[in-house]
Parts: sequence; structure tokens; C-alpha cells
Amino acid sequence: MNKQLSCLLIPVLLLCLLLSAAAADGYDLPKMYPLNDGGEAVINDVSSGFFRPVSDRNRVFYEIFTGSFSDSDGDGIGDLRGIINRLDYLNDGDPFSGTSLGIEGIWLTPIFESPSYHKYDVTDYYKIDPAFGTVEDLQELLRLCHERDILVILDLPLNHTGNRNAWFRSFTGAHVIGNKANKYYDYYSWISGDDPAPAGRHFMRVSGSTDLYECNFSDDMPELNFENEEVFREAVNIARYYLDLGVDGFRFDAAKYIDYGSNPESIAFWKRYLAELRAVKPDIYTVAEVWDGEGIMDQYQSCVNCFRFSISQAEGLLAETAKKGNVNRYTAYVENYLRKNTGLRDDAMFIPFISNHDMDRSAGYLTVASGHMGMAANLYLLGPGSPFIYYGEEIGLRGSRGGARTDANRRLAMLWGDGDTVKDPIGADYGSQSTYTVADLKGMSSSLLNHYKKLLMIRKANPEIARGTYTAVPLTDTKAGGFKTEWEGSTVYVFHNTTVSKVRIDLNTVADPVPSVLAASVGNEDALLEAGILTLPAQCSAVVR
Repeated sequence: MNKQLSCLLIPVLLLCLLLSAAAADGYDLPKMYPLNDGGEAVINDVSSGFFRPVSDRNRVFYEIFTGSFSDSDGDGIGDLRGIINRLDYLNDGDPFSGTSLGIEGIWLTPIFESPSYHKYDVTDYYKIDPAFGTVEDLQELLRLCHERDILVILDLPLNHTGNRNAWFRSFTGAHVIGNKANKYYDYYSWISGDDPAPAGRHFMRVSGSTDLYECNFSDDMPELNFENEEVFREAVNIARYYLDLGVDGFRFDAAKYIDYGSNPESIAFWKRYLAELRAVKPDIYTVAEVWDGEGIMDQYQSCVNCFRFSISQAEGLLAETAKKGNVNRYTAYVENYLRKNTGLRDDAMFIPFISNHDMDRSAGYLTVASGHMGMAANLYLLGPGSPFIYYGEEIGLRGSRGGARTDANRRLAMLWGDGDTVKDPIGADYGSQSTYTVADLKGMSSSLLNHYKKLLMIRKANPEIARGTYTAVPLTDTKAGGFKTEWEGSTVYVFHNTTVSKVRIDLNTVADPVPSVLAASVGNEDALLEAGILTLPAQCSAVVR
């Protein structure tokens, strides 16, 4: 081989090696997006020609486990100012900048004063935990988010408090001396030591008394008694306090346990409670944790939106479909859900998600390299309602309970790669974390992070996807499938191919009107639309109009 040819081949071989290494980790580079001055790929292939500004509740939320997200003061604990510092990453105010993630809402896990790292054992609902900042920090975050049309909801654990709460201390003191006149005597659920404990419920003895208090989640988390009108009024006051500060709504923790074992009683509570809150803020955003089967979730849906737990996690319908599953089964599920539930209330919505802070992270079972992680994102983000992204999902952050059986392993520090000092929470011992950081992935054209950015841009550019009338478009003899959505005179179709083979869909036989415009395509290869024939490459989704 002559020296000149050798010099030409060396760069080519190096490029091939680079592409092969990237592909091995799931980062194929079929597109070469331009880089900005900061070395970040700019997504520039999403058309905004069909964009119409809309500000409603059908938006993509981002769950932030506050203490693990971003640390502003060097103490290793994520805080509110850390979130403020990352707003340009989350949403820079320009839906088509091509660099921002583009989320439209933030769910903050509990930020109230508490002794634990997770803050679900509240000491004082009216105080921000000093590790996270101040009420002024919260107000600043709210102001900056609202300037960018980002809603902010707070995680509100009402079923129980922490055992250091002043209410509980007054409760135990009253029981020790038998002072039934004390207003806190019946603030918590309790039974006499002479009475048998109801089946399936856990009680602990009040120190210095024969009485027992209910604590189904932990001995340190006594359960409030909502049969007591004063407790109910206090719960309303807490919510009103934060609504007055500018909070847009709440995620309600452990919603089905308000009256343990009685869904009808718990539902009655939420109907009454939410009626009070809607009287204060008619457009309040609310979503509840009802971790149960479809039948139980649908009962609560009569008064509050519920996360769709049945489609989440490793065995859920989203993961099953993403891993070369049948899209037609997924679209049929969504259509059936919407038909049953969205007419219940004006604010009723579909709330899909893949995983959250109580679950093993999805990157462990929907790997990036297989393409399954990106495909799952396509399925639920290019769909109706208000999807939730768990922080770090967009960079393939991993974490599972593991042998230590600790949820701290599911709530690990965000990997920024720029010197952020946030650390894993106390008790975490997970040792198989991704080596990729936000800083790494920003410059990779087809990284998972840029895939998520593109999906949110597509969703924003085609507002029919989130809020239109949904109709499944079943396809035969293929696992590919899709749906039609109609909104304000526009008709849009979304199709997904989860398989590893190319699929041709004759839209002339399944769509009316027949789409003529390929509005967006997302996958390792671009879709093609010619004369009503949509060609979907492997693991690709397309929006046609």
C-alpha cells in the first residue's frame, strides 16, 4: 500500500472504529447535527410549520427527586437553587431551540422539613427543608418556571406525617395523660391497647401509654385521622398555603391509604378535598398515586387523575411493546382508557410513565443499546395526555434496589459531568451506573438525550398529538400500529414500528383522509412517505398529516 493511500485510509478507519464503538453503546450516528459554541448538538430537523401555541394541562412533566438532582452550595445535596440553575437544560423558553429538553411541567418530590433524605416523613408542612433552601427559593423557582410556561407541582404526602411532627408529639402527650380535651388527641388513627388490630394494618404502642397508633408504611410515619374534621381542614390549609405561593398543583402520595383498606372512604375524601382545592384554583393540576390494578385506579379516576401503573415498570405494557411488541395492543389500551375515563371530569387526563422514584430504573430493563429505551419514549411521549419523565431517564441513568433492598438506589445522583457536587443519597450502594453524563450526551447526535429532545419538539410542533380525539388505527399482519388524533380541524396520524425490520403501511387503506405530509420522523433512519405508502424503518416512529 502506498504512503498516500495509507494516509487517506487512517482517518476513515478511525471514524469507522468510532462509529462501531458508539453503536455498541446504542449511540449510532445516522445524523450529524450541527454543534453550537458549547459543543452541544442542535436538533434542527423538526418542522415547526404546524405549531400552534397552547397552554393547557396536556403537557410533559419531569419528576425531580429534589435531593439527587443538582447541588448549588457544595454540600452534596440537591436543592431548589440547583434546579433553578438547570432551567435552561429543562426548558430554555424556546420550544424549537434544538438544545433544551423541553419539558412543560416539574414534579418536585417532598421539599418540606423532614429528618430523612426522602422527606416523605414531614416534620412541618409549612417549612421548606433547610437542606433544600428557603421559601424565597421556591418562589423564585415558581416565577422563573411560569415565565417559561412550566407548571410546578409539589409532592404532598397527606396520609401520614413523620413522628417528629409537633402534631404527633402533642398526640402522644395527650394519650400518655389521657387528655381527651386536647385537640390533637384524635389527630392520628389509633386504637386502644385492649382492642384487636384490624387485619392487614400495622400499629405501634404510644410510648408511655397502652394505646396504639397506626403506621402502615413505617413506625416513624404515623397515619393521620381524616375522620377528624380539624385534620381535614388542616390538610386544606396546607394546600391553600402553597397555592397562594404560586404552586400549580400537587402529586398526592399514597392516595388509596387515606382510609386504609376502604377505597370508597378514600375516594370520598378525595372528592371532598379536591372540590375545596378547585374552589381556590379551578385550573389546579392534580395527579394521584394509586398503585393498584386498572379496576381500582379507575374508581379513583372519578375524582382525580391517576398515574397508569399498569403500563409502567419491567412487566408493564409500555416495556412489553417497546421490546418488539405489538403496537396495536398498546393503542387499543389507550383508546379504551380514554373512552372510559376522559369524560368523567373537565380535567381528566391520561397520565403515562415508565418508572418513578419507587421503582427500579427503566434503563436496566429497557437498554439504550437495544433501542428499547428510545422506542418506549416514542410510544408514550408521542401520545395523548400528560406523560411523566423520571429525572435521568433521558440519559439512561440506572439504579435498582439491589441486595441492600434500599430505594436510595433508585434515586441516585444525576450525572451532569460538569462538576456538579450532588451525591447519591444516604444508604445507596449501587455500583453499575452508566458512564455517560449529560455533558457527554449533549454532543452525540443520536444520543438518548437528543432523542428525548427531538420527541418533545415533535410533540410541541404537532399539538394535536397531546390533546386531540384519539382513535386507534389497527394494522393487520404486522406489529406496527398507530392512531389518529383530531383537534381543532386538524387530523394527524402517529405510527410506530417497534420491530427490527422495515415495515410498509398503505395509508390509502387505513386512513381517511389519506395523509400527504411526513411531519416528523424519529429513529435511527428516517421514515418515507410516497403516494400514501409510509415506509417505517426498524424502531422508528412517524407523524403524518
